[in-house]
Amino acid sequence: MSASKHFDILVIGSGPAGQKAAIQGAKVGKRVALVERSKHVGGACVHHGTIPSKTLRESALNMVRFQRTSNVFDFRLRDDLTVPALIQRLDEVIQAHSVYMAAQLDRNQVTRFHARAKFASSHEVEFTTPKRTIERYSADIIIIATGSRPRCPDNVPVDHEHILDSDSILSMIYLPKTLTVLGGGVIASEYASFFSLLGVQVMMVDQADRPVRFMDAEITNGFVKAFEATGGRYFGEQKIEEVKWDGLSKVMTKLGNGETLESEKMLMALGRVANIEELNLSEVGIEPTPRGLIPVDEFFRTAVSHVYAVGDVIGPPSLASCSMEQGRRAVCHALAIDPGHSADMVPMGIYTVPEMSSVGITEEEAVSRHGGAVVGRAQFQEIARGQISGMTEGLLKLVADAQGKKLLGVHIVGEGATELVHIGQMGLLAEVEVDHFVENIFNFPTMAETYRVAALDIVKQRPR
Repeated sequence: MSASKHFDILVIGSGPAGQKAAIQGAKVGKRVALVERSKHVGGACVHHGTIPSKTLRESALNMVRFQRTSNVFDFRLRDDLTVPALIQRLDEVIQAHSVYMAAQLDRNQVTRFHARAKFASSHEVEFTTPKRTIERYSADIIIIATGSRPRCPDNVPVDHEHILDSDSILSMIYLPKTLTVLGGGVIASEYASFFSLLGVQVMMVDQADRPVRFMDAEITNGFVKAFEATGGRYFGEQKIEEVKWDGLSKVMTKLGNGETLESEKMLMALGRVANIEELNLSEVGIEPTPRGLIPVDEFFRTAVSHVYAVGDVIGPPSLASCSMEQGRRAVCHALAIDPGHSADMVPMGIYTVPEMSSVGITEEEAVSRHGGAVVGRAQFQEIARGQISGMTEGLLKLVADAQGKKLLGVHIVGEGATELVHIGQMGLLAEVEVDHFVENIFNFPTMAETYRVAALDIVKQRPR
């Protein structure tokens, strides 16, 4: 194969994981190619997931901010309000971010291809272009970063008009009066809270007793309380027997307990599926797991030593921030570059309304691992900045060891949680003791003061 068709590194997929993998390789002088089947770079994160959903969230929050000033402004939503009007900046935001990502790749001299890719051999990848031409390229190192798509169970007939998935939910023209959300994970919880805040009657249905089950129970209970305060309802521990469009005006959802829910629209958010079917993995001897994921070792290396997989294709935590780091670390390992200390304190950020965020271990895990735990709490309503900003519904929870000395975890529900958690993350990484948060001086008034209040709560409970 000619030198022009050979690269040091070839990355398949241009989402957060693929982009950072390509940039890392280019930064150390390697000849890098990136192939993306969509016209624009960015993957589902930019075009269907993180960026669009957070743009809608910002619109919902702006509405709440206006409502808080009802004694100054006469504010209400128009009856003919359209979804595109709520996210009118979406195209602008997506285009700006996509252009930025493309410019960064170009600036680092990453060769970009628009094509569908599949393995032709262990070192060769076959490209099928939009014009149906076929070309082959080879590489010393290949990174799989093809992302994921919404999972569609057989008993949920998604038609993208009445029954939608997380890729098509924002294609609605008008806000529905009622919406059923199937699922209790991150995507389901985020969209349920957005639409409920916008005045839609939202019903969340899931098999778990509470949404986002992997989060601290006290935090998710705070979210459910806020969600139900806006008119939403959570139907937990429910099996979906049948979903159908009645052909006229309603989506019918029959639950395992015999109850039937009716709504104008439905969002199906029951997980995601890795995009690996078209890769021809069997050609190189890579066998997916029973869940359809690509198995990797701690270095993100597959069963083939020069082929790596990162991002959603390898499963949880499926966070954009983690995927970016996986892409970087995979390339570093492939090139024998020290990637630095492994990030074992990865923060979890869920952009519901209110936000939820955590880092470290939960109270239950602390008891199991350390034989006990002391927990300190700070309610947002106790903090001056919370009162000033109208952000009184929230909680910061610090988890310490049984002696109330060592910080083990930070869990937050409330506006700004995804920013506030990083103070705790730095504390955990530095292995600071709880007393550091008592002795530190925080700006006043700030939400950061919650750390001092929660730390003082722990000090008060220490064994004598």
